[in-house]
Amino acid sequence: MAWIALTDHADHRFSKSGLGCDAGRAPTARIADDGLLVRGSILIETHLASDGRPLQLLSYRGGPPWNCSLSVQSIPDGGVVLVMGLGGDLLHAVARLDGVGAGETLRITYSWDAPARWARLALEHVGTGHIAMVDMASPSPLPLCELRKMMADPLQRRLDRHVRFMAVSTAIEPIGPTPAITAHVPIATPWGPREVAQLKRGDVVTSATGEGVPVLHTLRRVVPARGSFRPIRLRAPYFGLRRDILVAPDQRLVIGGSEVEYMFGRERVLVPARHLVNGVSALYASGGITVAYHGLILPGCEAVSAAGAPLESLFIGRIRRKPVMLAASLLAALDRNTLPEHALSTYPVLQPFEAITLAESRAA
Repeated sequence: MAWIALTDHADHRFSKSGLGCDAGRAPTARIADDGLLVRGSILIETHLASDGRPLQLLSYRGGPPWNCSLSVQSIPDGGVVLVMGLGGDLLHAVARLDGVGAGETLRITYSWDAPARWARLALEHVGTGHIAMVDMASPSPLPLCELRKMMADPLQRRLDRHVRFMAVSTAIEPIGPTPAITAHVPIATPWGPREVAQLKRGDVVTSATGEGVPVLHTLRRVVPARGSFRPIRLRAPYFGLRRDILVAPDQRLVIGGSEVEYMFGRERVLVPARHLVNGVSALYASGGITVAYHGLILPGCEAVSAAGAPLESLFIGRIRRKPVMLAASLLAALDRNTLPEHALSTYPVLQPFEAITLAESRAA
């Protein structure tokens, strides 16, 4: 499975054989240009309008012989309307995610499996991870030639300025907990540092408090290196780092010390990497089209030492108790009986202005 298309307001790419990490791996490489993608996903990440008004996020209408069309609209109070057409067939879905305010960021994923006569519209609130999903029946496959026009030719479609990026995958993309550490980040173990990509189930890592913790599962996911997936470079010697590392914007650091106790009255706080970007101690990394992220599932969501910085391991909450969410996630292939249950952390999660103040204090 692979990402085959990526577009934003400055870059437009389409390759049947795959993009970035997936180059040469896409199953569509063997399909003719006028063939059909019978299974896949379209992912759109967007800001909602700051005044709460509806937005026509995407509008595409092709001509004969397929007469393919796609419309995606955001509506007030966290709603999204999708209308897909092919020939005389029409698919319509509405999903709503409570608690999403004006100006916030939403990730929209439309996935379909035409042979299985199933499709899904999923919404994810970037930052909180809250999810809403709606299933649909009898979706149409999508012609590759229409996807190429929609993704690679900006004159063939209308993309609202609030949209951060749009991408097409040949897989049913997972919803929910996502790995956030890049492959070469060194993780402390009792036998010395090992790159996170080398770790496997049954290995032992050293927690940020110095204890040995067993790895219950490891996960890997390739995503577009755009928007809320764009890697952030955390720079040494800030945050206790001995070398620079790359992480996802949602990766949380566990930060303690006298400044934390003085400023926030807590022993430790959680800080998403995206809140730390200031062009000095943390900055967005440039480079690839896609990025592979890795994650460690530990019994208690313990923090690990990554090149000296304490990073929270992958938080999965109590997803094992939610069959629908579990089946839609990257954890679906794992034995639910081997999954832990993670309670919410007692450490507060800093807001952007708080994280900036803390970073400036430490850099002074």
